[in-house]
Amino acid sequence: MKQLLTITFIATLLFTGCKKKQESAVSSKNLINISNTEPIFMNDAHQLVYEMVQKVGNHDQLLKKQNVVYSYTYETPDGKIDQSIEMYQFKGELSQGTYIKHERTFPDLTGTIIQGYDGTNYWLNHNNNNIIDEQRLKRVAFNRPTNYYWFTMMPKLLDPGINYEYVKEETINNNTYDIVKVSFESADNSPKDIYQLYINRDTKLVDQFLFTVADFNKMKPSLMQMEYENIDGLLIPTKRKYKASDWQATITDAPWIHVNWTNIKFNNDINDQDFQNKAI
Repeated sequence: MKQLLTITFIATLLFTGCKKKQESAVSSKNLINISNTEPIFMNDAHQLVYEMVQKVGNHDQLLKKQNVVYSYTYETPDGKIDQSIEMYQFKGELSQGTYIKHERTFPDLTGTIIQGYDGTNYWLNHNNNNIIDEQRLKRVAFNRPTNYYWFTMMPKLLDPGINYEYVKEETINNNTYDIVKVSFESADNSPKDIYQLYINRDTKLVDQFLFTVADFNKMKPSLMQMEYENIDGLLIPTKRKYKASDWQATITDAPWIHVNWTNIKFNNDINDQDFQNKAI
């Protein structure tokens, strides 16, 4: 139970059949992009990720949506719930979350809390009062980019500074998967997160993936499973559940943590000023 609660805490602060098995990982900075031509890939794992992103919706398609507003619900096995209205501006990766219920995030605060990132600063207000507590702001500084990353993860898997490695082919529940390891370059040699994507060969979607949380030294993986919805032409993994696992994606008897995204709306009438801290 202690391990489960630890993973739960971290996450609250916090997607083919072609040639394969080229074992060395190659950085995405080596991808050659030539305008109006097909991209050139340095290995097959990179191509698998690229094809997956084209299926769900790439970064250019996301930017055309300008922004998104949606309802976020996070429920732990002990029944504690966070509910927030999330709002992101894709240009600049601005982020705001209005927490209507926060039994996991700052449960000692009563009433509405709003946390945000305005492009320069992370901020937190409680009942329209500015909170400047350093420890709380550190949690906001983890939570805001983490929530944003989960929503935009699939197109961001083609960002610069990413390494791709083909792991193996595996059949699970009559589905054949190409398993790709994704890792991130580190300028200072500090530990970075590792993802292991299970790309369904028929649908080209990531049905599940393993992930670590290096910022909190959690290098033992958790397993995330997902279901998608088509929202305005993009495939969004709106139903998600995860629990502790291992690098074989073993499903244990431990209960799942559930995360759901609903009422997703793109192209809202909002601008950068809406992400400013309006607390007193």
